[in-house]
Amino acid sequence: MPPFEMQHQEFEPPEELRDSIKCFWYNKRESDGQQSSFEVIPDGYAEIIFYFGNVSTLLHNGNLQVLPSPFMMGLLNEPVHFYTKNRLEIIGIRCFPWTVFDLLGLPSGKEGVQTFEHPIAQLQSILAQYIRDYKIVEAIAEVERYFLTIPSTIATNSMLAKAGNAMREANGTIAVKQVAAAAHATVRTLERKFKQSSGYTVKDVTGLMRFEQVRNHLWHDPHINIASLAHDMGYTDQAHLSREFKRYSGTTPAAFARKAKQHTRGNELITFI
Repeated sequence: MPPFEMQHQEFEPPEELRDSIKCFWYNKRESDGQQSSFEVIPDGYAEIIFYFGNVSTLLHNGNLQVLPSPFMMGLLNEPVHFYTKNRLEIIGIRCFPWTVFDLLGLPSGKEGVQTFEHPIAQLQSILAQYIRDYKIVEAIAEVERYFLTIPSTIATNSMLAKAGNAMREANGTIAVKQVAAAAHATVRTLERKFKQSSGYTVKDVTGLMRFEQVRNHLWHDPHINIASLAHDMGYTDQAHLSREFKRYSGTTPAAFARKAKQHTRGNELITFI
């Protein structure tokens, strides 16, 4: 067996959850028994992660912290490295950053990887049994049922929902005042509500959304002209794109494109959760 193998599936949420949840997903990684690491690159989403196996992350003091299941991965401002060995299986809930804390009934925060106590943790043993029985679809259905029973305070036609829709449709290439106009709110009111719900400003989130689009373009087409990409994505110039890209990824667009070329030759280097 190769030193590292991965499988990934995504599942669209039911209509009732689509204003809060982007998708549910399942991921399986198998290694040869040695500890392996994978890097998660920032994007415009927050994740609730159930896992089956072992996962650690590196603390700022250099020590590894074993993570509980579930844990939350909020918006990231930089890549995060995780460590595991043998088999790791994950059930993930990809949420919009302005809805994830509301879904869980938790106060918003800005930490990237967060541990929390919540009744949702009761799903761990149920999902573990489905995973052991290779019943992935049934596991996802169990998570769906849980979220369908949770009352959300973010209504479909609310200010935050309208703002989120505008940001998503523009892939982050939208000014704050245009987001406010789409939400029928003043910039000040929108920013206050948005900060309360997500812990971040509208500009923070649109910046990550736009970075995600650039990242995806480079990953799928490493030979793309970066100057043209900067123009298409609304950056002032190529230097502006490069600064923002390095801020979130820790590397330059050109270096990232080189990694993408290696990926096409069969090397798994980077993970988009």
